[in-house]
Amino acid sequence: MALVTAVTLGLCCLGLLLWWKIHVPSNLPSNLPKIPVYVSLLGLWSDLGQDEIYDRWLRKPLEQHGAVRFWFAGRWSILVTKPQYLTDLFRNENIYAKAGNQKKIPWSVLASLLGDNIISSHGDNWRLYTSIMKPGMTKRNFDCRPLVNKSRKLVELLLQAQSRTAAGKGVMINPFILRYAISVMGQSFLDIDFQCLEDQENPILEIQTTIKRSIFKPFYMNFPVADKYPALFPSRKRAFTLVKRFESLLCELIRDRPRTGSEKKHQSGNDQVVHMLEQALKEGKITEKQYRDNLKITFIVAHENTQLLLNSMFYQIGIDQQVQDKLRDEINATRVANPAADTVNKLPYLTSVIYELLRLYPPISQLTNRVAESDALLGDTVPVPANTYIGWNAYGVHTSSANWGPNAKDFIPERWGSSVEEMQLKFRRDTIRGTFIPFNAHMRKCLGQAFVLLQMKIAVFVLVRSTRWKVDQGYKLKLPGAGVLAPVGCRIVFEEIEVRGQVPEAESADDGVSLYDCGDL
Repeated sequence: MALVTAVTLGLCCLGLLLWWKIHVPSNLPSNLPKIPVYVSLLGLWSDLGQDEIYDRWLRKPLEQHGAVRFWFAGRWSILVTKPQYLTDLFRNENIYAKAGNQKKIPWSVLASLLGDNIISSHGDNWRLYTSIMKPGMTKRNFDCRPLVNKSRKLVELLLQAQSRTAAGKGVMINPFILRYAISVMGQSFLDIDFQCLEDQENPILEIQTTIKRSIFKPFYMNFPVADKYPALFPSRKRAFTLVKRFESLLCELIRDRPRTGSEKKHQSGNDQVVHMLEQALKEGKITEKQYRDNLKITFIVAHENTQLLLNSMFYQIGIDQQVQDKLRDEINATRVANPAADTVNKLPYLTSVIYELLRLYPPISQLTNRVAESDALLGDTVPVPANTYIGWNAYGVHTSSANWGPNAKDFIPERWGSSVEEMQLKFRRDTIRGTFIPFNAHMRKCLGQAFVLLQMKIAVFVLVRSTRWKVDQGYKLKLPGAGVLAPVGCRIVFEEIEVRGQVPEAESADDGVSLYDCGDL
């Protein structure tokens, strides 16, 4: 009898604890629709993609009200898609502060992985990191030669893989894209060639692949409290160990990298982000932990957006041969073999395709990384209690018929205009209005967006000029259930194209990209 009583009391306590964790706080605005908790947990048992989840449970209430009460990462928050609310959210950093995992769930594996960094920090730390790193992320001239060379190596590897694949069957593209993205990131921001394209058993590649596969589990993303108890969850103990291994390996590789002499190229000695971080550490402006955290976030973010977007590009252009052919005609008409920024930034159709990819496949589709510093009124309409977390859904914003018309869910590059100047103006205008937010907006917009645009243009230029591809007939589009947005497990069938009559463009160490040319300002 005593045992039954103890078990009953235990279950009651567990039930009360569960209720306390998932009940909606009374101070959240009751006039906003409440999305059922199970919607956030669908990734635990369902293979529904986030596009399907959004259309079924989120689109109607969000398009009607502009904001909903939404449960994620162990707490209730407010999720918004209304442009009026978004512009207020992004403009007022002093009211709606950036709050990354180091503040939201400081005990977690994610907080250990990402730390306090230029993206997630707020206030004095953010201003410090920005003053150090921004010049290396937004400089007017990026060397395009690593982008071209690595893109050609990617083409070579994809064609080799296709030659080893059964006739009519496609190549799994994501592993190759990951290797490419890390290689370009290393050469452009960390002054190191990780040689991931040349060596598929590269240690940094292996550990990064393992991290992506093991850390971002739906259960732990929804119940991060489990990370407090690694003794009860052995997989989280292994995850903490994996994060430490990654940090140690990355810092060791950066410390021992061959010096290319680029540190001496400029009087300041700070050409790339890594040089700036090293100099700041040497001068005592940042601590060792701050140096390591910002090194890690540079590694992760500077390759992940491109990796995701290239996956989407291969799929979308692979199912739409007319777009691919039109791109190829425009690219071949340049008669250029070695594209520089000046070449790709003048191509209107290429520009419109990249913008439309960002609209329909925003790499980071949903984030909840703002917190109200005090009681506030979002968009002069929605009361937000202090310490409430606020998130946004870029996929919902970009596929709303109110923002983009009745064909908002269709891939139509022509919607951006006919000239590069017209497209750039629309890019800037819609970003300011809060209807186009793949890189966030206003004060905290992504500092690396100009580089992502340049890298995508050059990669697509080289790929389309050298190959023709289509999606494997057996592949059906599958998007992840939450978080990042890109086709999962996509297989592509490649065919090599013989290139004729191309006139090589003179290479220059100063080939670069103007931020204004990329349309990000």
